[in-house]
Amino acid sequence: MLWIRKYWLPLLAVVLFWDAVLVWWWWQNRLEHSQDAPIRNAAKRYSVEPALIKAVIWKESRFNPRAIGRVQEIGLMQIREMTGREWAGAEKVAGFKTESLFDPAVNTLVGAWYLRQALKRYAGTDNPLPYALADYNAGRGNVLKWLHGAARTNSAAFIAQIDFPTTQQYVRDVMERRKHYRLF
Repeated sequence: MLWIRKYWLPLLAVVLFWDAVLVWWWWQNRLEHSQDAPIRNAAKRYSVEPALIKAVIWKESRFNPRAIGRVQEIGLMQIREMTGREWAGAEKVAGFKTESLFDPAVNTLVGAWYLRQALKRYAGTDNPLPYALADYNAGRGNVLKWLHGAARTNSAAFIAQIDFPTTQQYVRDVMERRKHYRLF
């Protein structure tokens, strides 16, 4: 018992540290599953892999449905107003309002719809995913600039062609995180 008196403070610090780690882990796990229902719904509606949608949400907003980006991207999947309006027109959604993008159900539908369009756009490549993710992050105009030589059909060459380091890292991060969510 003497050793407890002598080492009570370091023992308390260790216990508090591990308590904090467990609380952090619990919170992250809870947060990562907070949007599972809208993700599954959007994935089913647009035939997009749920793990991909979840990985994009992880990268874009860390599961915060109230997130607003630097250029006014909104919600979980950081959707721009123009993209929301395009989706509403294509899906014949009457009375679409920009504020609707804060609703996780709407936001994931719009994001999954956009991803589906992008994946179809690059279907002639060996792996449409990096192209679609670069399109999602940097826009189609930039993707078209990176499509020359082998990069037209070879996804590894395409990733190497991306001259925006943040977009190149975005593509890699989302593709890696998608593997993590595959069991989802």
